Amino acid sequence: MMSAASRRSTAAPSEPDPLFSQVKLLVHADTNFADSSSMARAVTNVGAVGIGGTSRFGAGAASFTTAGQRLDYAATDAAMNLPAGDFTIELWMKPVAFGTTGVRTLVSRNVFENGWNLQVDQAGRVYFTVCWTNGVLTSIGSSTAQAWVNGTWYHIAVTRQGTTYRIFRDGVLLHSPTYIGFTRSIENNGYRIVHSPLTLDERGVWRMDYEDMDRKLKEHHIHVAVFCSPHNPCGRVWERWEIEKAMEVYKANDCVVISDEIWSDLTLGNHQHIPTQSVSEDARNRTVAFYAPSKTFNLAGLVGSYHIIYNPTLRDRIVAKSSKCHYNDMNVLSMHALIGAYRPEGHEWLDELKAVLTGNVDYAYDYITKHFQGVSLAKPEGTYMLLLDCEQWCERHGLSLPELEKRGWDVGVAWQDGDMFQAPYSIRVNLALPLSRVKEAMRRLDQYVFNA
Repeated sequence: MMSAASRRSTAAPSEPDPLFSQVKLLVHADTNFADSSSMARAVTNVGAVGIGGTSRFGAGAASFTTAGQRLDYAATDAAMNLPAGDFTIELWMKPVAFGTTGVRTLVSRNVFENGWNLQVDQAGRVYFTVCWTNGVLTSIGSSTAQAWVNGTWYHIAVTRQGTTYRIFRDGVLLHSPTYIGFTRSIENNGYRIVHSPLTLDERGVWRMDYEDMDRKLKEHHIHVAVFCSPHNPCGRVWERWEIEKAMEVYKANDCVVISDEIWSDLTLGNHQHIPTQSVSEDARNRTVAFYAPSKTFNLAGLVGSYHIIYNPTLRDRIVAKSSKCHYNDMNVLSMHALIGAYRPEGHEWLDELKAVLTGNVDYAYDYITKHFQGVSLAKPEGTYMLLLDCEQWCERHGLSLPELEKRGWDVGVAWQDGDMFQAPYSIRVNLALPLSRVKEAMRRLDQYVFNA
């Protein structure tokens, strides 16, 4: 038996909660499967789907007790065809027992042309299948197998953005702008990202929006968050009170925190890194902290990362997951590299490195703010990254961001499109190089790109 409530919208995957006017179908599964959207669509109950007494929302949920039961949508309803643009199909499901049935259809538009099926199986996979006008069934694929826990609610979503389909199980809260490595690893493992945007205050400092974080954790029933400290790509070194307030939000929503602190060594000026686990006893026990010497000592290829986990339950779960890849262990070379990095000689190297990076950031920030009108940025407090906001410059000069980026690449300035970091009209710049090269890059950007 399974219980489910579904919603279909035209929203892009990066915007999981569209305006209600965009929602094409919102099923109430607590009385008679009525459509609560403004469209008032007909929902066909195939196989006498029942009403369960337990629900994520409302008074009940659809109860799937026998094989062949599903909620279907009329073949004559063209609006329920797969649209040419982006869309989202999502639902909540709570398995009770699968029985002997391997694959179960939950919702579908089961017609010959433009039909689709959303299914789950015993192993914990989610499937999405479409039927195009040639009558050929095409499986979009499935999510990664992750065993269902009976009696637990799961959020399931299928999205299409452009020509790319994605299948998600459960949600993870991240701040945006977001490091691209987070995005790829989380989505490729079948999880759905919900973003809480960082905002610039009146002094141009990136801040967390705690009310937005709390609201999205509640709305999406999220219980896992990724926290980046210091933050990449914004360069914030969070103050203790900021981390304390964030952890209070996570605690209130029973949220496990994955804290990426790989940049912890690289703070600039007088800024100091505060370990997330150090701010309270609760933070100590709900946080998994990850570190590595790779950013600081250029050891990225040696598999020398490590974690600090005080909670034995969380530690056992992570160790079990990491053991599934044979090549996830340290080797002799990486062990000695890690030991060497944190010896006194390593500290001397780090002190010299931080002085160089601070000088690079100071020079680049001052040069950009004085010479590149229409380009804005927050001065980083850690890392060696700049995030340039070029929207005003592009508007003034009638150029798209890709056109601006090409200008830089054409004169030998390597930089990254900020869109992949959930920062539209932004460009990410790496300053981990000698000051002379930073000066040369600024000169080329000045002469050939921004003031050409």
